[in-house]
Amino acid sequence: MKVSRQADPRANQKARTRAALVQAAAELLRRGTPPTVAEAADAATVSRATAYRYFPTQETLLVEISDLTPAVQPVEDVLAKLPPDDVEARLLQVHDTFNKIVFAQEVPMRNALRVYLDTWLESRRKGENAPPVREGRRMRWLDEVIAPVRRDLSKQQWKRLRAALALTLSIDAMVVMKDVCRLDDDEEAQAVLRWAALTLLRAGLAQARAAKRRRARSAS
Repeated sequence: MKVSRQADPRANQKARTRAALVQAAAELLRRGTPPTVAEAADAATVSRATAYRYFPTQETLLVEISDLTPAVQPVEDVLAKLPPDDVEARLLQVHDTFNKIVFAQEVPMRNALRVYLDTWLESRRKGENAPPVREGRRMRWLDEVIAPVRRDLSKQQWKRLRAALALTLSIDAMVVMKDVCRLDDDEEAQAVLRWAALTLLRAGLAQARAAKRRRARSAS
């Protein structure tokens, strides 16, 4: 079951612009030359100023086209064939697919995180706002995963649930498992994140439905 949501035209335009830059840069790379941000902008017919807002350095662009976009394609494939109504199954399919990639591709994923942090710190040093280097895939994936229960959630509950689930689905989560919790067994670390995701999903939905019942009783 697909749930209709009102699209944000501005967000959609930003996504299209970013995708055009990534596609153009990937094509340039396939021709054998690591593209600069300016070259990608020209190839995508996007202004260079706009391109630098998405990718302030060549490294941020190359990390995206060389490491991240190809690596996460299996998740995009899974999204296209999720079960229609079973939200837990939908979450686990995306969760298991992506986190296996994250753990298997630990070095490039950690490098991507380093680039994100370096970019943020450099912007901070210059007194500028950090550019939105990360594409925000997790939030798009989670929107799709929990779409069947959208009507059970208020706007605030929806935002809180997807934000909580995002904590379990990322290179950031892998770093916490391995560097902070010292879980050297990748399967154990992934199992912890899987359990956390299911627990958060069930708790969020239970709270939302309990609140809905209380409102119904109050109105009767």
